[in-house]
Amino acid sequence: KEMYSNMSKSQYPTPIIERGIALHKMIRLLTYSLGGEGYLSFMGNEFGHPEWIDFPREGNGFSYHHARRRWDLAHNEDLRYKFLFRFDAKMHKMASETPFCYPQAHQYVVTQTNEDMVIAFEKGNRLLFVFNFHTSNSYTGYRFGTWWGGKYKIALDSDALEFDGQGRVHHDVVHQTHEEWFNKRPYWLE
Repeated sequence: KEMYSNMSKSQYPTPIIERGIALHKMIRLLTYSLGGEGYLSFMGNEFGHPEWIDFPREGNGFSYHHARRRWDLAHNEDLRYKFLFRFDAKMHKMASETPFCYPQAHQYVVTQTNEDMVIAFEKGNRLLFVFNFHTSNSYTGYRFGTWWGGKYKIALDSDALEFDGQGRVHHDVVHQTHEEWFNKRPYWLE
């Protein structure tokens, strides 16, 4: 219900809106990156559309009332839908600049923990995806194994301020791997 009344930028987001936007972005990127060879944005949901589509049928009295999409919501600068739209655009840009969604792309789940609610996996050529789904825990010094040694930097951050996140990740930090086996991988980084 809150996505109908609390998506305005003129008010501080409620915890439900904040968490919903965060989950929407992370689930979309997780689906895109682990989904295989393709990705489908269905019927406008790429920016968290608040209404359903119900084409005219006997069960709704052949009504056209919900046989539409509000495409304008993503372009309304006063609403938070613009951040979901921006994240989707950045996600597609990253996929075109650093391909990871193609046949036989390298894919390996490095870690997945129910307790920490963290999943990390390698994808494509030298990409390491890390997701923290915990509702309240942020982690520092969290170690991940990887097949590739070298330096890593943030390529896409769902928590960035430009996507209406909290901005908790520093994008200027370069993460250097250490040559030591961890998570069945020859290198690790934090």
